Parts: sequence; C-alpha cells; structure tokens
Amino acid sequence: MASTTPITNPAQDSMALIGRILIAALFIPAGWSKLMGFAGTVGYITSVGLPLPQVAAAIAVIVELGLGILLLVGYKTRIVALIMAIFTVATAVFFHNYWAMPADKVMANQMNFFKNLAIAGGMLAFASFGAGRFSVDKQ
Repeated sequence: MASTTPITNPAQDSMALIGRILIAALFIPAGWSKLMGFAGTVGYITSVGLPLPQVAAAIAVIVELGLGILLLVGYKTRIVALIMAIFTVATAVFFHNYWAMPADKVMANQMNFFKNLAIAGGMLAFASFGAGRFSVDKQ
C-alpha cells in the first residue's frame, strides 16, 4: 500500500516551519492583546455592529491565540489552517469592508482586506499540504 505522507525535503520542511512562525507572529500577539484588553475588543466588535460581541471576541481570542499556537507547533495543522483561513476572510469582510467606508479610510482598509485574503491563501496552502516534518504533525 502506498504511503499518504507527502515526500518533502529538508528545505521545504524548513520553509514550512518559517512560514508557520511568520504567520503565528501575526496571530498570537493579536490574540493575546485581545485577551488582555477583552472589554476593548468587545467594544470594537460592537462598534461594527456584529451580534453577540462577547462571543465574537471569545472566538477571536480562541482562533488567534489558541489556534495560532497550534499552527506554530504544527498540531492538527490542516484543520487549524482551514479554520484560520475562514476566520481571516470573515475578519476581512466585517472589519475591512473598504467599499462601505469614507474616502479617507478606503486605502488602508483596502490594503488590509487584501492582506487578509493573502493570509487566508497561505492558510489554505497549509490546509492542503500540511505543516512539514518539523512539526508535531510531521507532515
């Protein structure tokens, strides 16, 4: 029976590790900041009109901090990355909706919107190909 473990070389595994570190460097501090400033996070979510802002803030902390750590170490990477990709697209739509913003906020939010889409693309690559051998998953 053929193995389902992808065949990678040390350079690919090293790049996957560096990629996970760089993406985690965005999510983990953001999640920690939301946890430590939970009331402010709830207030910000309330300001954009999302329902259940406390639940949304808790989800943000879990995804950014909790799943960010799992991504960093490469545990359950495929499902973690898929959830993080969905979360990142959702945050782009709800928090960087440049098409509905005043002219002075369009440029920065358009850039952040497309940056979020690019991050989601990277997450989908991890969801597709795994974390590499330098991970808890070792694939």
